Order: sequence, then structure tokens, then C-alpha cells
Amino acid sequence: MTEEATINPDGTQEMPPMDEPAGEEIPIDEEAVKDAMEGIDPVYYLIIGTIVVILLVYLFRPKKTEVEDFFDELDGDKFNLKLPAAVDEYYEVKEKCVAAGWEPGTAPTPGQQQAANGPHRIMAQALMKRCIADIPIVTHIQKESPGMNKLYSQSMCSVKQWRSYQAAEALVSGEVDEVRAEADEIEPGWSQVIWKQAMQYHNMLKQKHEQEAQQVAAAAAKKKAIENAKNAEKKKVDDAKAREQAAEKAAQELLKMEEREKSSKKAFKEGGSMKKGFLNSNK
Repeated sequence: MTEEATINPDGTQEMPPMDEPAGEEIPIDEEAVKDAMEGIDPVYYLIIGTIVVILLVYLFRPKKTEVEDFFDELDGDKFNLKLPAAVDEYYEVKEKCVAAGWEPGTAPTPGQQQAANGPHRIMAQALMKRCIADIPIVTHIQKESPGMNKLYSQSMCSVKQWRSYQAAEALVSGEVDEVRAEADEIEPGWSQVIWKQAMQYHNMLKQKHEQEAQQVAAAAAKKKAIENAKNAEKKKVDDAKAREQAAEKAAQELLKMEEREKSSKKAFKEGGSMKKGFLNSNK
């Protein structure tokens, strides 16, 4: 039951106390409140930190290393080697010489060795041409061999890459041995020095080609310089001619302008005299 308010003599009122609602007290989970006050679960911090680290690693990842570049080259045609056309040409020459009576493995007589068209001379030239043509692939394998063996020993190359290198190495090694065998058939003992001689000839030819290329480039540069000088002289003459024509045209325009001014003054003078005479006649 609700009590009424009491009015005091001085006009103030006293409010009766309010009744508290009946019912059970709501339980409070102190642990939940404690967790909420302590903050977020550390697991969330771990997840966020992991994502941040992954993003930083991706954004600041290093560029390709030399090893990765090497692997990229291996995926292409780095070891897709083929023997030069001089190999087949040599066997064609050999077939013709054998048909002409040449016997492999026999030392040439002094006369046969000096003869320009003799079978021994022809065979030797064909084999040397073949050997020189082989030099680029031989030096290529020699250059790549240490790196490939090191990568393979450290398990840093794939099986496909290793097999590709092995196939190329076997091809080149077989060619080297075969050239030596052919050299001994042409002239016994030549196999000991043929590759050394071929390397010397190859370097000489390479140097010759480089010199020729430099001469061609120098000649082209000289020709270009001469053309530039001619063009500069022609431009100088053309500019002078253009200035003369412009000056002449300006002089002609000036003369025309002066003539127009004279004509205008003359016409104005004649017009003024006629008007003055007319006025005098009226008087």
C-alpha cells in the first residue's frame, strides 16, 4: 500500500519511502567481469601478430638471388645443346676421301702431306673446322660444370635440371673423344694437340671478327660524322639564304609601303587644292 505525502506547517512536503521491488537478486559472474576488464584473449593478439609478420615478409621480400636466376636459366634452353653442322660436313668429306682410296690410320707421305688437294690435307682441314666449331659448346660445359656439381652435391637443383646437364655433358664429352679418335686416324699423335690448336685458331678468328666489327663500326661512325658535317654546312647555307630572302622581302614591303604613303599624300594634296579652288570660285 502506498503512503500519502505529509505537508508540514511551513509548506514543505515529506515523501514516504518507496518500496523496493520484490524478487530474487541477480547473480554476477565475477570471473567474466575480470576477463572483460583484463582485455582481449591473448590468442587474438597471436593471430593478429602472425598476419602482420606475413604481410611484412611479403612486402619486404628480397629480390631474386643468383641461385634463383640460375634456376630460371636452367628452366630454359641453357643445356639444350646441339652439335654444329661442321660435324656432319666432316663425315661427308671423310666418306668421299675413303671412296677415293684414303686409308684411316696411315701416316701421310711427305708429298701427300704437302699436297693441297691430297686426302690427308682435306681431312685435316675438315676435322679442324669441326673442332673449332665445337669450341663454344665445350667452353660452355666447362664453365657450368663446377656450379652444377656444387648445386647437386648440396641438393639445390632438381632431378630434371641435373639430368639436362648430364645429357649435355655426355654429348660434349663424346664429341671431344670422337674428335681425338678421328685426329689419330688422320695423323697418329695429333689427338694430343688438336684441341689446343683449335682453341688458338678459335681465339684468332674471334679476335679477327671483333676487329672487323670495330672497323665496320668506326667506318659507320666516320660516315655519319661526314654526313652530319655536310648537313650542318647545308643548313648554314640554307639559313643564310633564308635570311637574305627575308631581308629582300622586308625591303620590298618597305618600298611598297613608302609608295603607298606617297600616293596617299599626293591624293590628299590634290584633293585639298580642288576644294580650295571651289570655294574661291563661289566668292
